[in-house]
Amino acid sequence: MRLRITAISLALFSLSSAAFAKPLTICTESSPEGFDVVQYNSLTTTNASADLIFNRLVDFDATKSKVVPSLAERWEVSADGLNYTFHLRKNVRFQTTDYFKPTRLLQADDVIFSFERMINPNHPWAKIVGPNGFPHAQSFQLPALIKSIKKVDNNTVRFELSKPEATFLGKLTMGFASIYSAEYADQLLKSGNAIQLNSKPIGTGPFVLKSFQKDAVVRYVANPSYFGKKTNVDRLILAITPDSAVRVQKVKANECQIALSPKPQEWLGLQADKAVKIVTTSSFGTAFLAINTQHKPLDNTKVRQAINLAFDQNTYLKTVFNGTATSANNPYPPSTWSYAKDLPDYPYDPAKAKKLLAEAGFPNGFDTTLWVRSSSAFTNPNPKAGAELLQADLAKIGIKAEIKTLEWGELIKRGKAGEHDLLFMGWVGDNGDPDDFLTPQFSCAAVQSGTNFARYCDPQLEKLIQDGQKTADIPTRTKLYVAAQKIIRDQGLWIPLAHPLNAAVTTPNVSGFKVSPFGRLDISSVVLK
Repeated sequence: MRLRITAISLALFSLSSAAFAKPLTICTESSPEGFDVVQYNSLTTTNASADLIFNRLVDFDATKSKVVPSLAERWEVSADGLNYTFHLRKNVRFQTTDYFKPTRLLQADDVIFSFERMINPNHPWAKIVGPNGFPHAQSFQLPALIKSIKKVDNNTVRFELSKPEATFLGKLTMGFASIYSAEYADQLLKSGNAIQLNSKPIGTGPFVLKSFQKDAVVRYVANPSYFGKKTNVDRLILAITPDSAVRVQKVKANECQIALSPKPQEWLGLQADKAVKIVTTSSFGTAFLAINTQHKPLDNTKVRQAINLAFDQNTYLKTVFNGTATSANNPYPPSTWSYAKDLPDYPYDPAKAKKLLAEAGFPNGFDTTLWVRSSSAFTNPNPKAGAELLQADLAKIGIKAEIKTLEWGELIKRGKAGEHDLLFMGWVGDNGDPDDFLTPQFSCAAVQSGTNFARYCDPQLEKLIQDGQKTADIPTRTKLYVAAQKIIRDQGLWIPLAHPLNAAVTTPNVSGFKVSPFGRLDISSVVLK
């Protein structure tokens, strides 16, 4: 009898331990803008929604540098490059919650809905989005590119393109290409609750959203019906912690097990501390200052060139990144194919900058605004210091820049609306393709969608970008993209700031966590001992 009681007690203890096991808590720098990821373009929102709640037809494997299966187990591309046929997995279930219980498996209708609402202006869901619409779909001109999406059968869907597009498959790995439940969308539309798609998402991904308190916490539980590799984490918390130092302290106190985007000075100082672990990688990203070419006098090329010449990049790199970033000269990192390595950079030359300002008609400078986020990120680990450095540099040539510090969500919203003059921003590619920088940041369509923060639309630059998309021939695309980078550089559209390392601080009992070069959040291999 005693042995039986002991066995029962042990079983109950085991169940209790599982039920109350410590969740994995990740300290992150800002709140997601929402969970309907197609409406947004920030990495924070992609991490909180696309990376955890949803899946796409295909993924990009950074270790192998190639597109790999996800919801589509295989696909074929026609010889003329106009048709992409995807064969869906047959065992994929959408998430079950207290507000939605799916009655069927994933099928072609879900893929068609997910894309049709972004590309068809007459779709019932086309206008049920925020003021910025579908920024990635618009920037990549998907409404013009995708001629039709056809259901071959329940498990097969075919995209017909209006022209060959060498970057199309890579685009489908991005967060905005996440697949939604058409059944759930119909339910919301019929009940008049369509807006809930942004707060009560349903996907096929590894985690189900449980609750969200803006600027505080996001809670998830593991999806028991997930088709892919089960995670070792049953519960996940994103603790919104804007202050980098506080994020690191929370790891040291074991309140968080992972802290994202620590300042370089902080994680460098912890390398010998056995109470934490440091994880780093070179990011496929660029920190930059966008110059709004639609605002006077920033519409003057010589003024933009003067701003580039006035900037002391070496001091900026030392102060803000403390040796954890390389200097940037072009929109994307030097490791990227088609990088224009022979383009000269803008040297630090205040005297020449003042001369250009005088030639432009501003010998005494002018007043402007300098917009920056309040919280740190790996592309801008010390926003305040960076803004003050640039402010001081501009003052030397007579430009009086008022610093405007905004919370991240407000900054990105108003930046996409083009309200800024000078804007500190960062961009991280999703799949290693240069077009993932050029189209969203410098195309004419991206001015309308808001992701082109320089607000620059030029026919010659536009043609180079579009011609580069049409061919899969790397030498041809390289020639076109080098010419595009020359225009971007000569026009002074950006001050390219840095290509930073991306780092995270973890507790010693975390294993299997890797920092993505694309900034994506992958905890599929994380073990919390």
